[in-house]
Amino acid sequence: MPRPSALRSTRIVITSGPTREYLDDVRFLSNASTGRMGHALARLAARRGAQVTLIQGPCALPTLPGVTTVPVISTKDLLAASREAADDADIIIFAAAPSDFRPRRRLKGKPPREGDGLTLDLVSTPDVAAALGRSKGERIHVGFALEVGGGEERARRKLKRKRLDAIVLNSTANFGAGGGEAVWIPRQGEAAPLANASKAGLARAILDRIGRMVGA
Repeated sequence: MPRPSALRSTRIVITSGPTREYLDDVRFLSNASTGRMGHALARLAARRGAQVTLIQGPCALPTLPGVTTVPVISTKDLLAASREAADDADIIIFAAAPSDFRPRRRLKGKPPREGDGLTLDLVSTPDVAAALGRSKGERIHVGFALEVGGGEERARRKLKRKRLDAIVLNSTANFGAGGGEAVWIPRQGEAAPLANASKAGLARAILDRIGRMVGA
């Protein structure tokens, strides 16, 4: 049985997985996110008694019992679903890996391959965590930062710009992997390493720290 938790009866929204930005009706821009980190967080949060909404981009993971799953495709979809779910949320964990860019224009059908290459005109997608941070109120917001080389400084800038309460810094070595090293960086206080563990182990360490924030 799940142990008593500070997260019991809290309303948690977790974003998870990649997004897809379509070039045409067949091809798209995306990334290698598996969604397993968000999935592990949602599973454990539900076991600890939270009311969990998982907003999940395209990935091959089973539906979790006791978790409300909202499927999305694009970063625009992710933002819309997150805004709707945020109205009733106490905590939002931004574990998704949304595409940063989309084609300026989506083509119809599947244009044939022609010539020796293709030049894409890309524009930025919405920054979901930053957008929700502007109307954060009393909610707890926790983000993720995938960085290489000097990552802690960039992660701290993201934490401040997106008005997060904490950010989890990890490296490209963890992307899509079973687990790995990560660092918890709170808005106030010192950074602390998280267990070099499986996704489930990282989820446990992250939710333990969020639970302490709830109880503070």
